[in-house]
Amino acid sequence: MGTTKSESFQITVLLPADPREVFRALTDAKVISQWSGQRGKVEPRVGGRVEMFDGWVKGRVRIFKPDESLSYTWLPGDWPDRAEASLVTYSLTKSRSGTKVRLTHSNFPNPKELKNHKNGWTEYVFDPLKEYLSLQK
Repeated sequence: MGTTKSESFQITVLLPADPREVFRALTDAKVISQWSGQRGKVEPRVGGRVEMFDGWVKGRVRIFKPDESLSYTWLPGDWPDRAEASLVTYSLTKSRSGTKVRLTHSNFPNPKELKNHKNGWTEYVFDPLKEYLSLQK
């Protein structure tokens, strides 16, 4: 099976909060656990450690621009042994009804992981995040 390292996908969602609140929800360990139900952390600096979903995913921060953009490597513990980390990038833009978030995820070890992650971002991140932020108002 060939690699799909150059393949990526984008998801754009509208979240009901301002960019500051959305960025905090994506990076603050306490808030991550509130919307995801699991431990997560993003150290607030380039090179900082990233852990999501009780340590299932590990990575390092590549871009950390509060309220604007965030990028980190993403390496789940159940990927093939020699798999390289993929790359997750969020771009936040203020809109009239909240924040438009554009997520780009690239560099998957195989087509199955690309498909699983495309579905997973909605089910395990954006849907719970939207619900959490709606309840904060």
